[in-house]
Formats: sequence, structure tokens, C-alpha cells
Amino acid sequence: MTDFALTRIALPTGVELDVAITGPADAPPLILLHGFPESHRTWRYVMAHFADRYRLIAPDQRGFAGSSKPEGIEAYQPKAMVADLLALADHLGIDTFTLVGHDWGGAIAWMAALNHPDRITRLIMANSAHPFTYQKALFDDPDQRASAQYITEMRRPDFEQIVAQMGWDAYFDSRFAEPSAVVHITPEERAIYLAQWQTPGAFTAMVNWYRASPLIVPPMEGEVERPAYLDRPFPPVTQPTLLYWAMDDYALRPSLLVGIDTLVPDLTLVKAPGGHFVPWEQPDALIAAMEEWLADPNDQAPSGR
Repeated sequence: MTDFALTRIALPTGVELDVAITGPADAPPLILLHGFPESHRTWRYVMAHFADRYRLIAPDQRGFAGSSKPEGIEAYQPKAMVADLLALADHLGIDTFTLVGHDWGGAIAWMAALNHPDRITRLIMANSAHPFTYQKALFDDPDQRASAQYITEMRRPDFEQIVAQMGWDAYFDSRFAEPSAVVHITPEERAIYLAQWQTPGAFTAMVNWYRASPLIVPPMEGEVERPAYLDRPFPPVTQPTLLYWAMDDYALRPSLLVGIDTLVPDLTLVKAPGGHFVPWEQPDALIAAMEEWLADPNDQAPSGR
């Protein structure tokens, strides 16, 4: 069973989120955050596997699928998604929890963990770039800089028109160009993606995540002022963290792991073959890593109540 009923939840942040919730209500909570261009379905295999012993909560984040799509780029600053996360936990009566993230969901998870260690007890990350190593690599690693040029294109005010001229099918193929992704997408799943992207207002809202991000993507030619914080100590993530990294990810290069052990002192790093969309491209391998790590008595978390 990899389809979950959605609960519509209105939050004091001004948005309503569709949220997949499964597992015993009194079990330890795991909140799972998806990335671009996906939805809660990113986590369908993980949720099905752990539903016997964890309370799993996977929202469609603001702007995605059927959740609220506030107007304006400023509504998609990362702090807004962190606020949604904490408001969702409050609504569900969850004080502390394990946070799971992939891609953009991981970016929000890193930020939430750094700013709210009183709420987030552990992190499980799958190909989720740490904000410091990502920004540093964009300046210091030409391969990572090249891999991120799509962000500059997405930030163009006419990007929606570019995609419209390209056509949805062609855009779909460009987003999942890695062979590992193409192999794992069924026709049924493709249809779900295309329907979600074409929900009124969704595509602009999804792209606004990139437009609102403070991330600096230097061009391939020419220089951009280097952020001063890259040359200063960066606060460590204090939570025990499992970082699963598929090494064949084109968008997020292995250079993003350089220095990660200093930034995340309590780190379990699992390197594996495979592409970017770990939670459904290689769910068995990710689930096995999660099983081993969650079973470690040194990383046990309270129930969250």
C-alpha cells in the first residue's frame, strides 16, 4: 500500500496543507519533507515500511500539489516553510520529533534543525545539501556550479513561458533526465506528477521556492562577490544525523560532502550508488540505512508528546 489519504490542515501561518498521516498516534513521530518537483508521494515506500511503529507525517508543502499557493515570491522564503513545519507539529500535538528531508525538503530540514534544536531531536537526510557546503561548492567547485545553472534559468521571470513552449512532457523528461530516475517512473506516476504540476497556480508557486531562496548561483563566466560567512565558522548541527548520499546525483555533486563531518559532528554518512531521487529510486537501500540507524540505542528519541 503506497497511497495514503490526505488530511487538510489549516495552519496559523495562513496556508492549508494536504498531509499524509499514517502509523499509531502514540508512536514516535517522523515528519517527512519532500523536494522539488514532488509531493508527499516522495515518501510512499518509506511510510509504508515504517507505519507499524512510527507516526509518519508527510505534508504537501506550500505551493505543491493541492496545498495552498499564496501569491508573491516573498511567500516562499525558506523561513515560511520552517514556520509551516513547526505549526504543523503544534497542530498535531507534537513537541519534539525526528525530521526527514530530501532535496528542498532537506534544505528546510537543515534550517529548522539549526534554528530549533529544542523541537527537532534527530535528522534523516537523503541527498540534501547542507546550506554551507552547497554555497561554498557553488563558488569553489566548477562541476557543482555547472550543475546548478538550472536554478538561474528557473529564476527568470519568463520561465513559466519557457516551459509552456517546451511542453509538459518535454519538461518532465528534462527534470528526470538521470537514467536511474527514468527507469523507476511508471506511467501512472508520471501522470500524477503532470497533474500536480498543472494544478492552477502550482508551477509558479513551486518555482518561487528557487526565486525566493537567498542562495547565490555564480555564472560560469565572470565573478560574483563571495559571501563573507563562507570564511567564518558556521554553527554546527547538534542533532544526531543520518545522511544518505547517492553518489551519482548530477544536481548535487560529491563535493557537497567536503567538511560535512565538522558541520554535523554527530553524523552517520552512508554513501551509495544511485541518482538524485533516493526515496523512490532506491527505497530498499534507504530504508535499510534508516532501520540500522533508528535501531541504534544511542540515537533513540522520545515519543514527541
